Amino acid sequence: MLFKQQPLLTQKLFVLGSLAIGSVLYLVARVGTLDRLQPICPIERRLPPPEHEQIPLRTLQFKRGLLHELRKGNATKEQIRLHNLLQQLPQAIIIGVRKGGTRALLEMLNLHPAVVKASQEIHFFDNDQNYARGIEWYREKMPFSFPHQITIEKSPAYFITEEVPERIFKMNSSIKLLVIVREPTIRAVSDYTQVLEGKERKNKTYHKFEKLAVDSGTCEVNTKYKAVRTSIYTKHLERWLKYFPVDQFHIVDGDRLIADPLPELQLVERFLNLPSRISQYNLYFNATRGFYCLRFNIVFNKCLAGSKGRTHPEVDPSVVTKLQKFFHPFNQKFFQITGRAFNWP
Repeated sequence: MLFKQQPLLTQKLFVLGSLAIGSVLYLVARVGTLDRLQPICPIERRLPPPEHEQIPLRTLQFKRGLLHELRKGNATKEQIRLHNLLQQLPQAIIIGVRKGGTRALLEMLNLHPAVVKASQEIHFFDNDQNYARGIEWYREKMPFSFPHQITIEKSPAYFITEEVPERIFKMNSSIKLLVIVREPTIRAVSDYTQVLEGKERKNKTYHKFEKLAVDSGTCEVNTKYKAVRTSIYTKHLERWLKYFPVDQFHIVDGDRLIADPLPELQLVERFLNLPSRISQYNLYFNATRGFYCLRFNIVFNKCLAGSKGRTHPEVDPSVVTKLQKFFHPFNQKFFQITGRAFNWP
């Protein structure tokens, strides 16, 4: 009798063993799946910052929702009151430079959950008519934000406009100032290219870059040409240093921001005293566009406007060399003042 029951017992043990193994395999597969899905929320993979630096989770929930509705004018006053939303004056401003990558920098910083950006250039400090409207007019141009977030705006004309440093100082003498620069000759050609495209759209003629950048009478660099003048970074920075100490400025490498953005963004996070939140997950190279695009989450991606990355016209090499030699002493002084040097010709 005992021998007859043994095959039945063996079958039962086999079934139970199969179920146990199947359960283990399922759990392993499930954990593997969860592990593969983890990069969807890369922020949570980092060690949490100290308690006083932690960003409330509600920011992550509402930043792309409620704040978006506010920008469209769809949020109610009750929602604004309930979530303690404010229109704050900027605690940091990207003051320049034009064609240095100011829009790219602003959009990339907006990946950070503690940052809220002004969508449009306000031109408050460089426009006399706007400035006369007063600081409350300026505040009303700012986006709604949570109290712990910082607001950032960018207007690259600020860097080169004489009245702006004093005006910003009067608003906030401890504000943080971001300056993004590119190799000066490349920046000047990029500046020219944008203006040229605008002229062509209106069927207007425009001089060649060489004719504008070099004085035909003296054969010297034409410092009256705005694109050249803007690239003399040290001249403009010296005006700002009359009001702000150098440690309130952070210089961003615009060329590196295009080629390898994350290290530059991490430097800005530290300068703004923000916990590190932007990761490689948030930045992906778009081969079709030829530059990095932004990934906010698994659903929402964003690339910069098609006008970015315009093809520059061919410039006479002798003019390029002349400009590089002209900018060189100014560049050296800029490096000395800021404490940051770039591998420019």
